[in-house]
Amino acid sequence: MPGKKKITINGVEMEASEEQTVLQLLNNSSIEVPQVCYHPSLGPIETCDTCIVSINGELKRSCSAELKDGDIIDTLSPDVKKAQVIGMDKILYNHELYCTVCDYNNGGCEIHNTVKEMKINHQSIPFDHKPYHKDESHPFYRYDPDQCILCGRCVEACQDVQVTETLTIDWERKRPRVIWDNDVPINESSCVSCGHCSTVCPCNAMMEKGMEGEAGYLTGINNETLRPMIEITKGVETGYGSILAISDMESAMRDERIKKTKTVCTYCGVGCSFDVWTKGRDILKVEPQEEAPANGISTCVKGKFGWDFVNSEERLTKPLIREGDHFREAEWEEALSLIASKFTELKDAFGPDSLAFITSSKCTNEESYLMQKLARGVIGTNNVDNCSRYCQSPATAGLFRTVGYGGDSGSITDIAQADLVLIIGSNTSESHPVLSTRIKRAHKLRGQKVIVADIRKHEMAERSDLFVQPRAGSDIVWLNAIAKYLIENGKADERFLRERVNGRDEYVKSLAPYTLEYAEEKTGIDQETLIQMAEMIGQADSVCALWAMGVTQHIGGSDTSTAISNLLLVTGNYGKPGAGSYPLRGHNNVQGASDFGSMPDRLPGYEKVTDEQVRQKYERAWGVPLPKEPGMTNHEMIEKIHSGQLKAMYVKGEEMGLVDSNINHVHAAYEKLDFFVVQDIFLSRTAEFADVVLPASPSLEKEGTFTNTERRIQRLYQVFEPLGESKPDWQIIMEVANKLGAGWHYKHPADIMEEAAKLSPIYAGVTYERLEGYNSL
Repeated sequence: MPGKKKITINGVEMEASEEQTVLQLLNNSSIEVPQVCYHPSLGPIETCDTCIVSINGELKRSCSAELKDGDIIDTLSPDVKKAQVIGMDKILYNHELYCTVCDYNNGGCEIHNTVKEMKINHQSIPFDHKPYHKDESHPFYRYDPDQCILCGRCVEACQDVQVTETLTIDWERKRPRVIWDNDVPINESSCVSCGHCSTVCPCNAMMEKGMEGEAGYLTGINNETLRPMIEITKGVETGYGSILAISDMESAMRDERIKKTKTVCTYCGVGCSFDVWTKGRDILKVEPQEEAPANGISTCVKGKFGWDFVNSEERLTKPLIREGDHFREAEWEEALSLIASKFTELKDAFGPDSLAFITSSKCTNEESYLMQKLARGVIGTNNVDNCSRYCQSPATAGLFRTVGYGGDSGSITDIAQADLVLIIGSNTSESHPVLSTRIKRAHKLRGQKVIVADIRKHEMAERSDLFVQPRAGSDIVWLNAIAKYLIENGKADERFLRERVNGRDEYVKSLAPYTLEYAEEKTGIDQETLIQMAEMIGQADSVCALWAMGVTQHIGGSDTSTAISNLLLVTGNYGKPGAGSYPLRGHNNVQGASDFGSMPDRLPGYEKVTDEQVRQKYERAWGVPLPKEPGMTNHEMIEKIHSGQLKAMYVKGEEMGLVDSNINHVHAAYEKLDFFVVQDIFLSRTAEFADVVLPASPSLEKEGTFTNTERRIQRLYQVFEPLGESKPDWQIIMEVANKLGAGWHYKHPADIMEEAAKLSPIYAGVTYERLEGYNSL
C-alpha cells in the first residue's frame, strides 16, 4: 500500500503509515519502553538512554530514531534490557529514591514508575549527594539539584517552548546542574514564571511550592528532621520494591484527599485549560495537559500560579445594602426584594429604557446570555453592553465590513504555521503570553518571519525580523500604502480578488492618496522600510495579522481594523492554513459575551434587534414582547446618566471606570443614579458606589463555558463550593429575574446553553456532552 511502512516489532509484523520515530510507533502500539527524558510535547532530548532498543541489530535511542521501511525492532532482548538498566542506573546516581517521604509522591513521578516498571530493586552505582542547596528563592516553585536527574526537559521547555532561554545545564561542573542565566538565584534571573519547567519535570527536582508537604505520610516536616528519617527508612527497607510498594499505598491514600478538576483560565483571551489540584480549599498546583486545545502544556505566570484571589479574605461573602455612607450585611431575600422593588418603581415611573445593564467579559457564556435576557425579556430594554465596546468592537466592526464576521478567522495553533506573522499594536508576550510562545517557537525553530509595528519596543519587537515605530494613530496610512504598492506592482493575489472579493475597483480608487511619500510623511516610516514590509508580506506564502488594543482603543480603530483585513484580502490570506485575521481578545470571554448578545443592537449570534423575524423567534421562545430599537452603548449610558435619562444600572463583574477614558466622569455618573446594583467577587471601586452589592463566585466555584479569542468554546468545571453565601452569577441573575416575575427554572448552566444553542445559529449544536473534558468546539 502506498506510503505504508512494513515494520517488525518483537517478531510481529505491522504497518506504519505516518512519519514518526520508533518510540512514537512503540507508544502508539502500546508497547512498553522506558522513556524518562522523553516528553511528547518536547520531542527527543536524548539524555537518559532508557529508551534504547535494538533496531536492525543495533542498539539505538528509540526517541530519535526515524522509522524506516523494513525496520526490525526488538524491545525485549537481554542486550536491550541491559542497556536500559545502565541508563536507569545513571539516573539513580543523581536521584535518591525516598518515595515514602517525598512530597512528589502522587503517582506521577516518572522515576518511581520507571523503576517499578523495570523491576529494579538495587542499583549498581550508589546515589551520591550533590554539593548544592535547594534554590527556594522563587515564590512559586523551587529547584532541588540533589534530586535532579539532568534529563534536560526543563531546559528544552524553557529554550524551545517558552523561548525565554533562561535555563541551561552546566555540564562543565564535576556534578552538573541546571542553572538560571549565568548561575544566579531563580528570583534574580530572567525567569518569567511561566511554570513550564515544573510542569515537565519528571520528578521532584523542579516542583511547585504548593505541593510541599502534601504528598507522603510524613508531610510538612523540615529538612533537618526529614533527613534522618529518610536514612532510617532506607535502613529498614530491603530494596526499591518495598519502597515503591509502600509509597504506592500512600499515593493511593493521597489521591483520596486530592481532587483534580479541569477548568479554563480567566486572565486573557487565549483560553488555556488545565487541571487544578486541590485539597480542601487549598490550591496545590495547576497542571496543564497535552490535550488542552489552545495551550497544550503551556501556561503563563497568571494561569499557573495566580489563583490566590479565590481564597482571599477580601472576598464578598454576603449581600451588602447601603445605609448612608456605609454598607451593612443583609440576607439574600432582603437584597433581592429591594432590587426588584426599586427596578419596578423606576421602570413604572420612567419606562424600561431608564434602566441599563452591563455584563462581564470574564463571566461565562451562560451568564452573559441571562443578563441580556433579563434586560430584554424581563425589563424590556436593549440597554445592555459589555467592555468589548471599548476594546474589541472596533475590530469586530472592521471584520464585519470586510469578511462578514467579527472574530478570529483561524485557530491559535494555526498561527505557528504562518510563513509571516504581522503584529500591530500588541505587546503579545505580556498580554497573551501563551499565544506569543507559539510565535517565538516558530520563529526560532522554523524560521517564521515576524514584523512588528508598535510605538513601544517590547519583547516581540526585539525578536522580530522587522520592527517599525509608526506615529501614534497612523497605522491605517502605512497599511493602505502597502496595499496600494502591492496592487500597483503586480504582487496582489488577483485570482483571489477576482474569485472571492467584491468591490475591488472601488477599493483601489480609495487607495489613491496613500502613496509611499504620503505614508512616510504621516507615519515617520521611510519609504525604503515601507517597501521592505510590502515585499516581505507579498512574498510570504501565508500571513497572519494579529492586533490588539494598540489598534482598537483609538478613534480610528474600526477603520484601521478594516485596513488590516483588506490587506489580507489583497494578498489572498484568508481561507488557507497559516493565514488570516486575529484580533486578540483581551479578557477571557470577550468573544463569548458578545456572541451571546451582550450588545445593545444585537441579540445572541449577532442577529439584529431591528430584524422582525429574529425578534419574533425570541419572543416565541421567551414568551414576552421584545424592544424593537437598539439600546445604549456603555459609553452612552454614562452620558445619559449625566443628562438624567438613565436612572438605574446593574453592573456585573465590570470596572467601567477603568476601561472608559475618563474615570472621574464615570464615577460622577454613578453618584447621580437613583439606584445602583453591582455584582462582583470583591468590593471593587465600582461597588463602592452601589446601593446593593451582590457577592458572586469566581470561575473555580461554578460551571459553564467560555469562548476564547479563536472562537473556541470550552467547558469549565466547579472546583470549590461558593465561599460563604456567594453564588454563581447565573444563579444570582435568575433570582433577580424571578423576583421580577420571570419564572425561570434553570437547574444547571447546561440548561441555559441548550436554550441559547436552539436560538443562536452560530451556537447551534453546542451541548455540554460534546464539550466533555478537554473536548472543545
